[in-house]
Amino acid sequence: MDSASGAGAPDPNGGEGSSSATGGGGRGGAADGGGSTSTPPSRYESQKRRDWNTFLQYLKNHKPPLTLARCSGAHVLEFLKYLDQFGKTKVHVNGCPYFGHPNPPAPCACPLKQAWGSLDALIGRLRAAYEENGGKPESNPFGAKAVRIYLREVRENQAKARGIPYEKKKRKRPTATGANVSVAVATSTSQVGDGSNSGGGEAIGGGATVAPPATTTV
Repeated sequence: MDSASGAGAPDPNGGEGSSSATGGGGRGGAADGGGSTSTPPSRYESQKRRDWNTFLQYLKNHKPPLTLARCSGAHVLEFLKYLDQFGKTKVHVNGCPYFGHPNPPAPCACPLKQAWGSLDALIGRLRAAYEENGGKPESNPFGAKAVRIYLREVRENQAKARGIPYEKKKRKRPTATGANVSVAVATSTSQVGDGSNSGGGEAIGGGATVAPPATTTV
């Protein structure tokens, strides 16, 4: 699997060895730069590489074998359905008495499938890996319309079958209250510094008092 995957997709971190060798070649490079040790890949990058190698192996074992250049959105759908056999999420069928029950009281014979969230995250990683390995965005099979429709159908069907609605998370927009307070504080501070506020000291930010500017008697 490793040899086939390596032939199909260049190692994203293939340049690590050359960079460390270059840093070690210059005398005192490690001392000047604080060391040339490369940071390990993140969990996301490691998982993305594993997913990419798995997909390349799937193409190799496909009958007939497929090349990445000939891969389409239909082949991506076949891959997603193939992964269902390794799923661990119980998805109740229409005839099951626990259909739509979020917490079934007893086991049933309904199949285990890949959860929608897992498939959605997988497609996101493969879509990025495809372009990182030389693929063009306009021909990315993981971004095909058919794949997006399939994921939406899986989400809706699993939500009904499991009785767990998937709600799209709304991004919280920053409120303007904090900005207004900052502007008000800055304005009052500038007024005190300019001497326009000739009264006593003004409390800013919870009790901090700014004294009025000192005057010089001639």
